[in-house]
Amino acid sequence: MTIERSNPEGLHATPGYHHVTRVQANTLVYLAGQCPLQPSGELAPGGLEAQTAQVITNILSALKGAGATPDQVVRTVIYVASSDRSDLTAVWDQLNASLLGPAFTTASTLLGVAQLGFPGQLVEVDVTAAL
Repeated sequence: MTIERSNPEGLHATPGYHHVTRVQANTLVYLAGQCPLQPSGELAPGGLEAQTAQVITNILSALKGAGATPDQVVRTVIYVASSDRSDLTAVWDQLNASLLGPAFTTASTLLGVAQLGFPGQLVEVDVTAAL
């Protein structure tokens, strides 16, 4: 498998991700959007930071279950239920500082949205990996 990440000439500088991710792989792994739900099915208590920590834990578990690592992630979409840019930045920074950080060097999108699927849910991350 080959993953090439690049920032073509003429595009703006990024805060760590790449504009283009090119993949030659035998298998693609698509994770369902990972929510801040604990194994009990309850929403992780404690606000945005705690919910983001639970999402990180869930993604790492799902990747491991698929036989993948954060280095093999080729696309992420991050949803934050907020219109406050500082909330989006806080989630981005927390994701990048975590064990999942290598996943966010690839093609990534960060969105502020009005609402997510579960009552009180503040963050969700969609992940694609290549094996």
